[in-house]
Amino acid sequence: VFLSVTVMSFLLLQNNAIKTSKYNIFTFLPLNLFEQFRRLANAYFLFLFILQLIPQISSLSWFTTAVPLILVLSITAVKDASDDIADLLLLSSSEPLNLVYVETAELDGETNLKVKQALTVTGDMASQQPSGQVQGTLTVNGQTYALDNDKVLLRGCTLRNTEWCFGLVIFGGPDTKLMQNSGKTTFKRTSIDHLMNVLVLCIFGFLASMCTVMAISNAIWEVREGSVFTAFLPREPGVDAALSSFLSFWSYVIVLNTVVPISLYVSVEIIRLGNSFYIDWDRKMYYPKNDTPAQARTTTLNEELGQIKYIFSDKTGTLTQNIMTFNRCSINGKGYGELFDFSGQRNTDKVDFLWNHLADPKFIFHDHSLVETVRAGNPEAQAFFRLLALCHTVMPEEKKEGELNYQAQSPDEGALVTAARNFGFVFRSRTPETITVVEMGKQVTYELLAVLDFNNVRKRMSVIGERNPEGKLTLYCKGADTIIYERLHPSCNKLMKVTTDHLNVRDYAGDGLRTLVLAYKDLDEDYMDDWKKRHHEASTAMDGREERLDELYEEIEKDLQLLGATAVEDKLQDGVPQTIEQLAKADIKIWVLTGDKQETAENIGYSCNMLREEMKDVFIVAANTAEGAFALEKDLQLELLRTACMCQTVICCRVTPLQKAQVVQLVKRYKQAVTLAIGDGANDVSMIKAAHIGVGISGQEGMQAVLSSDFSFAQFRYLQRLLLVHGRWSYLRMCKFLRYFFYKNFTFTFVHFWYAFFCGFSAQTVYDEWFITLYNLVYTALPVLGMSLFDQDVNDRWSFQYPQLYSPGQLNLYFNKKAFVRCMMHSCYSSLILFFIPWAAMYDTVRDDGKDIADYQSFALLAQTCLLVVVNIQLCLDTHYWTAVNQFFVWGSLAAYFAITFTMYSNGMFLIFTSAFPFIGTARNSLNQPNVWLTIFLTSLLCTLPVVAFRFILIQLWPTINDKMRHKVRKEALPAPAPRRLPTRRISTRRSGYAFSHSQGYGDLVTSRRFLLKKPLKSRLALFTQTDSPLAENQPQHYRTIAEEPEEAQSP
Repeated sequence: VFLSVTVMSFLLLQNNAIKTSKYNIFTFLPLNLFEQFRRLANAYFLFLFILQLIPQISSLSWFTTAVPLILVLSITAVKDASDDIADLLLLSSSEPLNLVYVETAELDGETNLKVKQALTVTGDMASQQPSGQVQGTLTVNGQTYALDNDKVLLRGCTLRNTEWCFGLVIFGGPDTKLMQNSGKTTFKRTSIDHLMNVLVLCIFGFLASMCTVMAISNAIWEVREGSVFTAFLPREPGVDAALSSFLSFWSYVIVLNTVVPISLYVSVEIIRLGNSFYIDWDRKMYYPKNDTPAQARTTTLNEELGQIKYIFSDKTGTLTQNIMTFNRCSINGKGYGELFDFSGQRNTDKVDFLWNHLADPKFIFHDHSLVETVRAGNPEAQAFFRLLALCHTVMPEEKKEGELNYQAQSPDEGALVTAARNFGFVFRSRTPETITVVEMGKQVTYELLAVLDFNNVRKRMSVIGERNPEGKLTLYCKGADTIIYERLHPSCNKLMKVTTDHLNVRDYAGDGLRTLVLAYKDLDEDYMDDWKKRHHEASTAMDGREERLDELYEEIEKDLQLLGATAVEDKLQDGVPQTIEQLAKADIKIWVLTGDKQETAENIGYSCNMLREEMKDVFIVAANTAEGAFALEKDLQLELLRTACMCQTVICCRVTPLQKAQVVQLVKRYKQAVTLAIGDGANDVSMIKAAHIGVGISGQEGMQAVLSSDFSFAQFRYLQRLLLVHGRWSYLRMCKFLRYFFYKNFTFTFVHFWYAFFCGFSAQTVYDEWFITLYNLVYTALPVLGMSLFDQDVNDRWSFQYPQLYSPGQLNLYFNKKAFVRCMMHSCYSSLILFFIPWAAMYDTVRDDGKDIADYQSFALLAQTCLLVVVNIQLCLDTHYWTAVNQFFVWGSLAAYFAITFTMYSNGMFLIFTSAFPFIGTARNSLNQPNVWLTIFLTSLLCTLPVVAFRFILIQLWPTINDKMRHKVRKEALPAPAPRRLPTRRISTRRSGYAFSHSQGYGDLVTSRRFLLKKPLKSRLALFTQTDSPLAENQPQHYRTIAEEPEEAQSP
């Protein structure tokens, strides 16, 4: 290998380390503080703390702001608290002719093995700059060879069944394809966070307006009334009315700061953390098979789960298990594999394959008549399975004599070859020129004359074999029914009609099975000799090679004789159709973004109920030109979005990882809707990062998606519980918390505003300083947390029973700007009652013994007691679901208030801390008076009755869906858990498509000299890792495969 000095220097300077985390030990503190102070409220409280350090301005102690600020920053910081393999150009390996087997589960979610092969020469290499796509050339003695992804081992893949390999590092660190396609890590914030920033700006403006009014009023008061008080309250030198007004402005900024209390953010973080624990602890989202619980990997996005409008889902490994089973077949007009007999009874008796010592013990089949037909020597049935044993690109491996493992390019090819193996036609070995098959116990070798390879246009593959020693030439072909039917001999019309009936009416397509049609043709030896010559000329032509080969393929693949059809099931994950149905009822749009072919994605769409037969207007937007491939560019993206949003279901095929992210960004930008992306492989990372919420499917498909996600679990079906239960509850709780929190704090603050008109606008506080400090941290903290952590309008079963309950979150009905204004109006009314009723009740009032009670301390005690009682009553009205914890928090907080009040106003505290506790004796002197308790009762009644009346009228005249559901819950019994439903069958007239996850080029590989040579048997990793039959768990057999077409086309 020759490298220029420039390239060598580039490689030496490159660092292969990558970073996927937000912070490191040095950047954590500055970056985390920067992120937290991006919240305007946090920056505001830092500014407020600085103001409180100025004695001329502050009327409150500095610790009233410093302690909560440090607490919230610390809690958030604690809550928020790299690989080293490069992209290699393969040079050689331990396998014959430099083949290697790799598993790409970390990249694309595929657990099947894939094959890579190095060039057999080395020379001077040239490559493009890192771009996510590997393209280059290798020049040897003036001859140029192309370098592409087939010759490159990408970072993130795992070497399997290969002892060693050598490679040349071409891209390292952030230049690797994995990192080029992964997208940027962004800080995600919920829509409520964004709304809070807007509201905080509005509150700042409102606060500035109130403080301006207070400052102007102070100036007027100082000019008109202030001189009267200078005899016993002398002004400091140089302080006039203007300066006093200026200082009063900043003093009121401090006094009225509770309109945005710092404890709001402490409580928000605690609520989000608690709701995240609910997800982690939910046993109904635990997958025992893999011992995988659900996990909330971030605690800042919980309520956003209750507002999802669009879901973008990967297919392979997310909707499907990537497990294929040979279910049914049609041979010479007769159907096999039905699970139900004529009486409708399910046939659970499994076929016994003990007569075939080479059979796969994991293979499951229930129709005994097919075995009897094959063993009876039926020529059509034997030709059917002979074709399956010959027409493929599967590679066999024998760890020891008689123990076969198949490495298939696609899992469905593995299923078909295994089916042939169990029915007596065992694919045993292959060389570049021959295929050896054991047919009903007799070993037969076929000379492989040609492989007519699959591609996306042909949608079929053929092999031409000569049976030795008879010398009979036969072409075997399998492909999509529409393609094969066009090439059948006219004598097959009647059989074609019967086979079509099996494919459509007998529910092969109706059950979403992946179907293939099989046909053959006997060839004349003289014609074959001529065709082979023309084929060799075409295959070595420098110009027009593909076109010339296609013409030859079309020529020979005609007048075929129909054998029958196969039906292979691409196993969906449990509960996928039901989950999609539930989410659709919740008015959530689901888009599938996959790199698979259109036919494969369409089959899955029907299987999981995204596409249904009643959808008469199913249409396809496709592009076969370079211009049509840029639908995501600026000129066409809005038209694409407009068209897609008019559809009930959208399935995007052949999309690259970065195109997935572009689709998500397109919807985010122009639909202003909350999006969720769910996937399981590294090809989904960009999409997961681009969406508001990213969900990773964890399991054996790799952890790249999980590590980049916000939430993770093991099965797609858990998504409905995450959204319809946890998400909806989190949204309702957060909205209810914010409405109540703003109400109680605006009410608290507005009382100060009214009191200013009675204290000369001097910024004197109406409450005791200790009450101000403890109001949000102690007296009202736990009750609102109890409501926000435990409240629910209906339980989880009702949430599943009526998915429509999810819709208010999508419309953001429960907390928005209108709801915020209503909170302010409610607070304004309550504050008027809470100030003027106690003021009127205390004015010129005397005790029972005739002593005066109308002093500042007594009024402050009465006002703050009325406030605390009223806000607790309001919380009780807002709580729908009472627990012992809620009861304890509400009554415990009231008890704590009275206990702390009597303690702080006691003689002992005054004697110890005279200046800190000046309200000596106020509690016992005031609260033993009947008129004080009567005032508390009257104030509470006047604050509560209008709220109850208003809500009653709203429920009667304009009930919400939650109101209707709570009424229904009170009248009906709890719904039973949803029964486990079997997949519903559908009668389909849709013609099935060629469904192989197959890629072009493997025909050349298996027929070339660059192929597996016979080697002594050696120990390798087992292809089938299960030791017992999956029958015990009622699961189909698993296939580990190689070189499947990448489920995701890689980004350019």
